[in-house]
Amino acid sequence: MLFSIITVTYNAAYTLPTTLRSVAEQSCTDYEHLIVDGASRDATLDLIKEAAATSPRVTYISERDSGIYDAMNKGLMRAQGEYLIFLNAGDAFTSSDTLTHICEAIERNNHPSVVYGQTQLVDSTGRRIADRHLRAPEHLTYKSFARGMVVCHQAFVVKAEIAPMYSRKYRLSADYEWCIRCLQQSDSNVYMDETLIDYLSEGASTANRRRSLWERFRIMCYYYGTLPTVLRHMAFIPRFVRHKILMKKNS
Repeated sequence: MLFSIITVTYNAAYTLPTTLRSVAEQSCTDYEHLIVDGASRDATLDLIKEAAATSPRVTYISERDSGIYDAMNKGLMRAQGEYLIFLNAGDAFTSSDTLTHICEAIERNNHPSVVYGQTQLVDSTGRRIADRHLRAPEHLTYKSFARGMVVCHQAFVVKAEIAPMYSRKYRLSADYEWCIRCLQQSDSNVYMDETLIDYLSEGASTANRRRSLWERFRIMCYYYGTLPTVLRHMAFIPRFVRHKILMKKNS
C-alpha cells in the first residue's frame, strides 16, 4: 500500500523543514512525498531539491499556480498512492510511527474510504499550544460537517479513488467542501483515537479569517440548508468564545 503525501508550498523556507523532517522520519516508508511549489522566490526550492536529492520518495514541481487549491489539484493529478494525505508546510506527523499506525488501521479495517484522527496545535518551535477546538467525532458522516470542519484536513486520510478535485470556486475554504464531497462518496470511515497531526498555528489575518468563515457559511447553506445553518451558527457563538479564551491563556 502506497501513501501519497502532498505538500503545497510558496515561500515556505522557514516552515518547510519541519514537514520534510517529519515525513523523512516516518517508520513506514511506503509513501511518496509530492511537493507542489508555486515558484517560490526564497530558499524553498533549494530545500526541496536537497530533500529530493537525498530521498527517491520525494518528487516535486515548481511553477506558478492560481492559488493553493490549484496547487493541490496538481498534486492530486500526480499522486500514485492508494491513500492521500495533505500536509501543509509547517505541519507534521505527531510521531515517527504515525504513518505506521494509519497503515495498520487501514489494513485492520479492510481498506476503508476514510481514516481520520485528532489534531493538536503547535507553535513554530513544535511546542504544544492546545487541542484543536473541534474534536474529531468517533462516528463520522458528511452530515457531521454541518457543525464545521470537525476533522482537520491534514488528519483526514482519503482513498484516492473517491477523491475529487478541489473546487476553484472557493479561495479559502475549498478543503472544507472537498471533505464533504469525499464523505458523500465514502462507504466506510474509520476513527483513530490518537493525535495524528501537529498543526502549525500561526494565526491567519482577520480579513482572511472572516472571508474564510463567510465561504464556509455559504458551503454549509448549500449542503445543509440555509435555515438550519443559521440556527447552528447561533449555537456556535459560545464555542467560539471558549476557544478564544483558551487560545489567549495558552499564548
